[in-house]
Amino acid sequence: MSASKNDPRDRIRPTRIVVVDDHPIVRERLAEVIDAEPDLTVCGEAESRQQALEVIAETKPDLAIIDLTLKESHGLDLIKDIRRRDSHLMMLVISMHDESVYAERVLFAGARGYITKQEASRNILAAIRRVVAGEIVVSEPIAQKVLQHVAGETPVKLRAAIEQLSDRELQVLELIGRGHSTRQIAETLRLEMKSVDTYRTRLRDKLGLLNASELLQYAIQWVRARG
Repeated sequence: MSASKNDPRDRIRPTRIVVVDDHPIVRERLAEVIDAEPDLTVCGEAESRQQALEVIAETKPDLAIIDLTLKESHGLDLIKDIRRRDSHLMMLVISMHDESVYAERVLFAGARGYITKQEASRNILAAIRRVVAGEIVVSEPIAQKVLQHVAGETPVKLRAAIEQLSDRELQVLELIGRGHSTRQIAETLRLEMKSVDTYRTRLRDKLGLLNASELLQYAIQWVRARG
């Protein structure tokens, strides 16, 4: 006996998605857009690294949409955690930062795409479907900067200085540039304050800076340059 037209067995299982963002309004908007599509569904939401890991373990999604700025942590750390726990889970990063440093790092860490929040307002559904189809997705601004990087059009000295930083050092540099104190950085990245001081010293050494004032000025300029 053949299945009827409305038989549930004929329906394609929708792609199950977890949305990880520290802003409830952003999560709500993404869920609204995604759930309106018959082939996509949001099965969970999270605002922090730990909550995301718990939700993912419980719901077993096909894709995680991750913001780099999370409560008490950084999205890059979450990506690495997920990759260690489940190498098959696809990840798409949506971030306010549109510079090639993070795009390359999140792809290397295991994400399958990086799109800016400005681009996401128009292209999120297409980006999701491309990642699910096995493609690597980057936004147009990111693609241009990556191409410039490969072509050597960015200043070699600056590029070399930034690229020698570890992921954690880069995170500390960004937080310094955004005006965070040592205590705030320690709380955000879950580090001891002494560890943050150590990272500050490493940053000064690697970037050739003489003191904390020069490091602060460099970090602020770098954050502003990234947009």
